[in-house]
Amino acid sequence: METWTHRFAETNGIRMHYVEQGEGFPVVLCHGFPELWYSWRHQIPALAAAGLRAIAPDLRGYGETDKPPELEAYDIHHLAADIVGLLDSLGLEKAVVVGHDWGGLIVWPLALMYPERVERVVGLNTPFLPRPPAPPTQIFPHLPDHRFDYILFFQEPGRAEALLEADLEGRLGDMIRRVAADPDFLSDDDLRVFCDAFRRGGLTGPLNYYRNMDHNWETTAHLDGRQVLCPALMVCAEKDPILKPEMADGMESHVPNLRKVLIADCGHWTQQEKPAEVNAALLEFLADLAHR
Repeated sequence: METWTHRFAETNGIRMHYVEQGEGFPVVLCHGFPELWYSWRHQIPALAAAGLRAIAPDLRGYGETDKPPELEAYDIHHLAADIVGLLDSLGLEKAVVVGHDWGGLIVWPLALMYPERVERVVGLNTPFLPRPPAPPTQIFPHLPDHRFDYILFFQEPGRAEALLEADLEGRLGDMIRRVAADPDFLSDDDLRVFCDAFRRGGLTGPLNYYRNMDHNWETTAHLDGRQVLCPALMVCAEKDPILKPEMADGMESHVPNLRKVLIADCGHWTQQEKPAEVNAALLEFLADLAHR
């Protein structure tokens, strides 16, 4: 039985769907690709039971949140401002922000761009990544393991959409299970939740996040060298073949107030593959905020 509540907020020019449960200090949970608020179904009740207010939005382009047609509407400036606008809409001065996969690529810059709104920041799998010396799509082809080649495939508008939508359940299911430590973590019913949402809303919005990566690089030079100074937690997954744990090596120079946790025998979908371990790490990190 669902214990959470579905709501909508006006933020940054869009209508954003979010799910919330609990009372107390707010914790905003930002999902990745190809996911939804539903990726946090194991964390929402656990945070609420611990005396925190869990808030899990569908990010722009996803689920029941608006899907602007313009490519540039999906750059990091819009994505970060969406979260700040959500806090404004809910009358919240500050929140903990938690991000997995693309959500992580939002919450780290968010903590740099709006430090006054971020109490703490948590990255699941996605580390703080300092600005590289060249646009990302110029760097990816030269990586020896080619693990980001899929991002290059996503760049051409329409191409990835056509491939995925031709067999949504099969191709999305394969994409998800291929980078899990235990492919059985995702039931057919859970996969259907994601596929039904993409069948209704399409994949262009979510894929446009990737198509803005070079633009984000060009427009965030002013953040280069800035540190994330709030308390931070980095949760790495031992067997993530994409966002490998060693990507978080050296993060402390950019995020000095950092704790790290390594979850064993876990692939890319950490909060869904190992919910008990993720919940324990979150609740330990946030224990002093509970019931505040």
